[in-house]
Formats: sequence, structure tokens, C-alpha cells
Amino acid sequence: MKSLTPDTIAPPFARYAHGVEIPPTHRIVRTSGQLGVAKNGKIPEESYDQAQLCFANITQILASAGMGAGDVIHVSAYVTDRAHMEGYMRARDQFLQDRADDDLPSSTLIIVSGFTRPEFKVEIEVWAAAP
Repeated sequence: MKSLTPDTIAPPFARYAHGVEIPPTHRIVRTSGQLGVAKNGKIPEESYDQAQLCFANITQILASAGMGAGDVIHVSAYVTDRAHMEGYMRARDQFLQDRADDDLPSSTLIIVSGFTRPEFKVEIEVWAAAP
């Protein structure tokens, strides 16, 4: 994959690329939005902890396709308040910590009014591609 961040436009606001080019020979995986709920049904209070669970679930989904965080080409995240952005972004940066700055996925972050249950603060989905 090739990250696309032309120097002719403003740089990204955080650690992501403006676009990603996928070679035609790659398989693509798209996850459903993952909520911050543990296998036992527990939902942590903090947005960071919820985002950590989301990324843990995503890691397991990608592993079932023989992929990992290094194959992620796009991250979409939804938070219920601007106050939850910091926790989400910290978890995202940890999820992508092994990625070089010139090999980052594209990213979208949207503030929404809520999810199916009021205790959910973060939902994350990804696209990934690998040979």
C-alpha cells in the first residue's frame, strides 16, 4: 500500500494519511463497527478503555483473515462527545504505533449523538488490505 499525503495541501491533523493506494492484487477486509464491550458483556466507563476493546476486537477479526494492524488502510471512528476524542486517539495511536509515518492509513473521526446503548462512547471500524 502507498500512503498519499501530498505536500500541496494542508497536512493531516494527526497521525494518518490523506489517502491510501491499494495494489490490485490485494484482498480487502472491512470490519463492522466495533463497540467497547468485553466478551463477558462488561462495558468500561472511560472512552480510552472502550477504544482499546474496539481495537482488540479489530485485531482478532483481522487475525482471522491473516492480517494485522500493519494492513489497515482506513480507520473510521465515531465518538459521542468531543471529550472522548483524546481517549480514542490515544488508543488509535497505540494500535498503529508500529507503523512508519509514511505508511499510515487514512482516517475519519465523526462526533455522533449516540449509539444503541447510552454507555457506549466509541465505535470503530477499519478497512484492511493484504496480498
